[in-house]
Amino acid sequence: MSAEPAPASAAPEPAPGPEPPTGGGEAAEHRALVLTGFGGYDKVKVQARRAADPRPGEVSVSVRACGLNFADLMARQGLYDRLPPPPVCPGMECAGTVRALGDGVRDRQVGDKVMVLARSGLWQEVVNVPASQTFPMPEGMSFEEAAALLVNYITAYMILFDFGNLRPNQSVLIHMAAGGVGTAAIQLCKTVENVTIFGTASASKHESLRESGVAHPIDYRTMDYAEEVRKISPKGVDIVLDPLGGSDTSKAFNLLKPMGKLITYGVANLLTGQKKNLMAMAKTWWNQFSITALQLLHQNKAVCGYHLGYMDEEAELIRSVVAKLVNLYSQGKIKPKIDSVWPFDQVAEAMRQMQEKKNVGKVILVPEAPKEESKKAEN
Repeated sequence: MSAEPAPASAAPEPAPGPEPPTGGGEAAEHRALVLTGFGGYDKVKVQARRAADPRPGEVSVSVRACGLNFADLMARQGLYDRLPPPPVCPGMECAGTVRALGDGVRDRQVGDKVMVLARSGLWQEVVNVPASQTFPMPEGMSFEEAAALLVNYITAYMILFDFGNLRPNQSVLIHMAAGGVGTAAIQLCKTVENVTIFGTASASKHESLRESGVAHPIDYRTMDYAEEVRKISPKGVDIVLDPLGGSDTSKAFNLLKPMGKLITYGVANLLTGQKKNLMAMAKTWWNQFSITALQLLHQNKAVCGYHLGYMDEEAELIRSVVAKLVNLYSQGKIKPKIDSVWPFDQVAEAMRQMQEKKNVGKVILVPEAPKEESKKAEN
């Protein structure tokens, strides 16, 4: 089932797995994070790799910061179907500087600061990617912010505006409201007039949520969030963002007003500890929401599913969303919130920070130790 864990050693070890074809010349070694097998935090190790020259249509990027996403935690446990089998380098987003161009690349220059989006492979110091998967960083944006933008804000934007059709005077329920997508969704809701935001998070995060614009923070650990929403809004809400799955999807559907929209985009309920939990999986799938077209017809509600990992053929669509997000950033209407920054060597602590839901905002990985000690020291 799982690959043998690599032996622990002080120096980075050579990474197994397929290497990109070399383009001549002696490539320098760089550090990469490699998932050596499915399981706990110790399965992701720093290893040494050699970067090839970029192929035609590709750019080579010197990576300065990488985003950690909930899907990466799922992938480590073998629960994310868009990751190739281990040994494999995870990572769906990063930011850095273009260091070399492949043949035929005209719209990027060496030295350009870019954000990168890919299915996997970006948690390393050097990456070669198609130029079409890179996006110029807006003026004034840090590499950490750039590594926090793409996955969370594309997801939140498309859920709220493309599926959700969010309009003034509507109400939205955002689960995991202090996480990456949650933070992005709150900021995007604030770009529309008079949107009422309900957000679930543990009590310690409520003050921060109120400051960011959540009218009604709800502690899902001690309260029934559906009851709390109904106390304030008896008819329910217009849009529910559901990253949880299982029985929470049913609760979300029942909380919708007529013409309301439920957008499900994850199954966070599967994640209960460091390793795969078969009971949690069985419970989540047993409680999975199911509805027929005829039942839907009588309800006057919509159910949508969103998975950015299956959008890799939709380059133009994604590019148009990123352009809108860059515009909103440049206007000061959105700004990625960085929870903490961790060097590659501390990837286990970074994953724990997110899996134990201690983060408020984005957890970032950087190849080198950050110059200043980040907020992680506070936790």
